[in-house]
Amino acid sequence: MRSIRTVKVFVQIPCLNEEETLPAVLAGIPERIDGADEVHILVIDDGSSDRTVEVARELGVVHFVRHTRNMGLARAFADGVDYALAHGADVVVNTDGDNQYPSERIGDLVAPVIDGRADIVIGDRQTSTIEHFSPLKRMLQRLGSWTVNKAAGTDIPDAASGFRAYSREALMRLNVVTSFSYCMETIIQAGHKRMRLASIPITTNAKTRESRLFRSMWQHVAESSRAIIRSYLMFRPLAFLLPLGILLTVLSLIPFVRYLVLWLSGTSGDHIQSLILGAALLVGGLLSFALGLLADLMRINRILLEDSLERTRRLQYPGAVDAAVHRLDAGSTNVG
Repeated sequence: MRSIRTVKVFVQIPCLNEEETLPAVLAGIPERIDGADEVHILVIDDGSSDRTVEVARELGVVHFVRHTRNMGLARAFADGVDYALAHGADVVVNTDGDNQYPSERIGDLVAPVIDGRADIVIGDRQTSTIEHFSPLKRMLQRLGSWTVNKAAGTDIPDAASGFRAYSREALMRLNVVTSFSYCMETIIQAGHKRMRLASIPITTNAKTRESRLFRSMWQHVAESSRAIIRSYLMFRPLAFLLPLGILLTVLSLIPFVRYLVLWLSGTSGDHIQSLILGAALLVGGLLSFALGLLADLMRINRILLEDSLERTRRLQYPGAVDAAVHRLDAGSTNVG
């Protein structure tokens, strides 16, 4: 049964010098969305030096988060979420200020959240069809999404897409710790926290500029890989460190056995390096076991801290969550 409480959708737009493209983004955002009573637009000015804020005000935007200097996409996203939750948001949509994403599809993006079919919905850009993506970039996008899905236990075709809708409940439980980009980190967190993720196919608009998030494709690959590894180790440290410890321990047996065979034959004196290599591998294996146990204890402590943080958020942003955007069972699905 649907609550009579007003359902608010906040569309947040992180911006860095977007005065030229912002009008097109704002023009495409629907004034009404099925299932939502209010639609609000939030512009996050991440240290712009142009007229981004003035243009937004001229076009009727009244909600702003402003950074005096550039803080990065992850911080802009987190600060926007805090503002939206403080103003009673039930669903938060994130889109970009460069007009990459189709703003007119926001209604389709939030529908699974409002209907109670998903906690997070991600727009699938269908990167294999984007003309300005090189074959290498398309391959790396597929590889990145595959890696994230393996780490999170999800099935999202475009993990790097920033066109997303989050339920209030999901945002209460997610924590952005990276300083680069929240996209892959939040998917891995959501997967391990048993949230339901969905995706809808979208097409992107014509490219307006080069990305300001990274200087080169390889920087993006490096930063994304680091974020994936860190997020994976946060949730499943033993799944990585325990096999590594076993591998190193087994490998240490090879030089030890070799030295033993040589010792029995009476020629071990010239092969002390086998003992050194074996000892080094064995120490590496034992360290992996020890680090795995420590990391798992830290994981348990982090879970307790996140529970406390979630309770703090619920006190900081009071208000009952609408029945249509409550926490759902685990799983991933494609919608539409």
